[in-house]
Amino acid sequence: MDWTSEGLLLQARPHGESAAIVTALTAEHGVHAGVVRGGTGRRLAPVLQPGALLHLNWRARLHDHLGAFTVEPVRAFGVAIMGDAERLSALSSACALLAFALPDREPQPRLYPATLALFERLAEGGDWYGVYLAWERLLLEETGFGLDLSRCAVSGAREGLEFVSPRTGRAVTRAAAGSYAARLLPLSALLADPQAAAADPRAEMGAGLETTGHFLARVLAPALGDRPLPEARARLAGRFPPPR
Repeated sequence: MDWTSEGLLLQARPHGESAAIVTALTAEHGVHAGVVRGGTGRRLAPVLQPGALLHLNWRARLHDHLGAFTVEPVRAFGVAIMGDAERLSALSSACALLAFALPDREPQPRLYPATLALFERLAEGGDWYGVYLAWERLLLEETGFGLDLSRCAVSGAREGLEFVSPRTGRAVTRAAAGSYAARLLPLSALLADPQAAAADPRAEMGAGLETTGHFLARVLAPALGDRPLPEARARLAGRFPPPR
């Protein structure tokens, strides 16, 4: 059994004396692990960093075996943003969430290109807060927990949306929220529209991370055995405190 594809490296851990077990994301084969011989050596260790785009060849005797990867570097996104702690934190969070949330070896025709586009935006230096929030929203959707932010869950209105129900993931206007507003999650302008012109982008990022983080921690994680979210996601959120 073997296949060849480009993929994004999500994580790598030492295995034996000099090998590494790496987990990568590809469009056709989803999240897929394999052994890289010499993966902790001087030649390959700098290549096997989270967020690296690699040319991968996987081979195993049987389909359900762990198998082995041979890898060639294509682009090192992490190196390109090494000097920007916020962008590096976003890349680390995305890698960790993919490894945490996705089932093994299921094709990801939407999440793979979206993740590649996110990493390209991080590396190229453009505005990225809205792109990252859209990526977390897509992750929730692809794992069965999509948010409906198009209209108010109570009135059906499409204007004046300010909150998200923590129970249903649907938008709510201020008028419809009434006295329950304090119990609802904020609807970040950048979460509703990644291209929105936000007066305070950092505050909108914090509000968006608070809302997606609720559904990641309170809905997705319990469905996966109630494991805690990766620390990398908490570190990213800590850089953008939500407005109060």
